[in-house]
Amino acid sequence: MHNELTEVDIKKMRAEIDERVAARAKLRENVRAARELGDLSENDEYRSAKREMNKNNSRIRYLENMIRTAVVIKTDSADGVVGLFDEVTVYYPEDDETRVIRIVTTLRRDVFNDCISKESPVGKAVLGRRAGETVTVHVRDGITYPIKIVSVKKGQDDDSLPIAKY
Repeated sequence: MHNELTEVDIKKMRAEIDERVAARAKLRENVRAARELGDLSENDEYRSAKREMNKNNSRIRYLENMIRTAVVIKTDSADGVVGLFDEVTVYYPEDDETRVIRIVTTLRRDVFNDCISKESPVGKAVLGRRAGETVTVHVRDGITYPIKIVSVKKGQDDDSLPIAKY
C-alpha cells in the first residue's frame, strides 16, 4: 500500500517531523522532572508526561512511514475537468442545495471547511469529471445519491491547507 501525496504534503510532513524532533528534549525533561515527584504508581504527572512523549514519537514514526511509502502525484488537470485542489460547485438535487467543495489529498481533508478527500465517495465521484455532468456518489452497497457538477474553478496546491494532525 502506498500513499498518494503531493510535494507540498511531503514538505509539510517533513516540517512537522523537524518540529517534533526538536520537542523531544523538552518532553524527556518533563518525564524526568515528573519521575522525581515520587511514587510512580500514583504519579499522574509522570503518566501524562510519558503519554505526551509517546504520542510525539508515534506521530514521528507515522509521518516517516507516510513519506517512505509515498507516491508523488501531479495536481494538474485539463481545463474544465475536476482535479486536485480545484473548487467545485456541486448541486444536490435531493436536498435542493448547492455547495462549493475543494478536492484535496487525504492528508489535508477537512470536511468542516469543505476540503473533501479525493478518496471520499464524493471526491471519487467528481474527480476527472466536467462541469455540467451529473454523477452518482456511492456511499456503500445500496446507498447512492446523485450530484451535479455546476462549475469547476482551477486551484493549485499551496501551503494554505494544513495537514491533518490526528
